[in-house]
Amino acid sequence: LAMASSQIPMGGFSFDLCKRNAWLEANNSNGAIIKKAKKTGTTIAGIVFKDGVVLGADTRATEGPIVADKNCNKIHYLAPNIFCGGAGTSADCENVTEMISSQLTLHRLNTGRECRVATAVTMISQYLFRYQGYISTALIVGGVDCTGPSLFSVHPHGSVDQLPFQTMGSGSLCAMAVFEAGFQDNLEQDNAVSLVRAAITSGIENDLGSGSNVDITVVKLGSVERFRNIDKTAPKYKSKNPLSYAKGTTSFFEEVTSKIEITEGEAMEQ
Repeated sequence: LAMASSQIPMGGFSFDLCKRNAWLEANNSNGAIIKKAKKTGTTIAGIVFKDGVVLGADTRATEGPIVADKNCNKIHYLAPNIFCGGAGTSADCENVTEMISSQLTLHRLNTGRECRVATAVTMISQYLFRYQGYISTALIVGGVDCTGPSLFSVHPHGSVDQLPFQTMGSGSLCAMAVFEAGFQDNLEQDNAVSLVRAAITSGIENDLGSGSNVDITVVKLGSVERFRNIDKTAPKYKSKNPLSYAKGTTSFFEEVTSKIEITEGEAMEQ
């Protein structure tokens, strides 16, 4: 019975090879190429205004140097009064936010009360800390509850910050520069939305990992407004006088023509 119980697979990640990988990297004398973590690109931002919270994000999803999706949604639903912007590995962001959303739904049904933003942040941070940063999910969580509007950032290792404005992702420095220059306490909704739009646009224009369009979500007490593609990317440049080449412009050395016979029926099946 003891042997059978020891062979039961455990859930979660296995860290058995972490020490081996660290040893190989430290003793790499033959110049072998050590695989590095894949870099991701995103610009997400959030700001607290007088009546609620504004979240913003770009819509570019990358796969290394390739743009995999030009119009993905990076602002995720957690609860009717809580939303979050996600940066990092897209699969991790999707699954973590869906799992936390289901847990918040059960919490809301069991208590009969609206979930607090701090409750969602605690669930996320405890879950991420358990995996020591191996779940590549960085979130900006914002919402309005009985304590008023609040905004948190949760890093992949589980650390939490609470500030009136937050940025994360590869374009975070560009967005933060806009926030530090234009943020004021008790902003009106229109001014807050304009500031977040400018911050995300700054990340799109100055960061190669961010791009495409701007999404905005406004969370207030009792209402949520979502603006998909509120700012669209500039169209690609097209020449007014496209180049055209006459047939035969490019020279070639030889031409080979082959005749191909296609056989149908029984001979083809054999």
